[in-house]
Amino acid sequence: MAMTSRTRFPDISSRAWAHPADAAALAAFSRLPGAREILGRLLGSTTERSLRLSTLGGGARVSDSQFPQVHRLVVEAASILGLSPLPEVYVRLGVLPEASTVGIERPFVILSSAALDFWAEDELLAVIGHELGHILSGHAAYKTLLALVAKAQAFLGDSLLGAAAIAGLTSALREWDRKSELSADRAGLLAVQDPQAVYRALMKSAGGPRAAEMDLNEFFRQARDYDAASEGLDSLLKLLDVLGDSHPFPGVRMVALQEWERGGSYEKILHGDYPRRSEDDPESQADPAFKAARESYAQDFASSQDPLAKAAGAVMDALGTILGGGPGKGRAEGSKPEGDQANPGHTSGPGPSVEDLLDDLFRKR
Repeated sequence: MAMTSRTRFPDISSRAWAHPADAAALAAFSRLPGAREILGRLLGSTTERSLRLSTLGGGARVSDSQFPQVHRLVVEAASILGLSPLPEVYVRLGVLPEASTVGIERPFVILSSAALDFWAEDELLAVIGHELGHILSGHAAYKTLLALVAKAQAFLGDSLLGAAAIAGLTSALREWDRKSELSADRAGLLAVQDPQAVYRALMKSAGGPRAAEMDLNEFFRQARDYDAASEGLDSLLKLLDVLGDSHPFPGVRMVALQEWERGGSYEKILHGDYPRRSEDDPESQADPAFKAARESYAQDFASSQDPLAKAAGAVMDALGTILGGGPGKGRAEGSKPEGDQANPGHTSGPGPSVEDLLDDLFRKR
């Protein structure tokens, strides 16, 4: 791959690829008084140092003389996305193809050794661009926090109140975490500038490395079938499937990325029409971010063939309680459980509108 074959995006802001719900969550975090200081105290400098030392001792640091192909791809992706200084990247022994970004002040990337053989070079560039997108978007600190909170959950089994509070925080963070992956997928596409490469990487994440025996068109049809599945408990089962996951399913990510690619935003960025980092102003952008997130969720409910919005009402109820909204805040207008068994004892009239629901979700903090 020639280093000069792809368009660079000088001064590009992460707003260019941010999923609306991801952007709103980060805006909410940033507007909390002393958010950065609070996060620093929760995680602490010792936490980042421990993570870095563990990786330094247990992995292999990528450089121009160690895993030089990977190093070249990191330099390429960083140049395209305007990330400087170059983050540290490590390869660690692992049988599954994985990539992650951790850290707070100086985030770094970890690739499993299996990832290097699993993804072709252009696919690996997209994966690396995805991880650099997390760094540029400010995701790394909150992903690190989520990992630590999830660990804390294991120590609170005997404390019902403590466990419930941690479970609520974990669920809210995981919902943001899944949306952050949709943002990073867009950054990965901007890095490789070949949609087919990203789609192949995601397809292989589902079906394994034998891409010659798979077909992208068929996999997209499969993803649409998943979206449309609506019999009986399908919606609830799909919701339960992802509650504990950090990533949406590969098919879901492919469809979301294709919609963004074909929606015009990707093409505009390629032609130099994108927000600049030098113009970023978190305070002035927070309210539009909340509005965009509400609209995004409302559109998700309306456009999907899957009646998942009905099942999602239960999750929104729980989030409404966590955020101080109380039970019943989470049900979108016109969506109600089917039959008495779906919500025994529920006797209230029509719930709040989707806009009211999402206003509660993203403004109460």
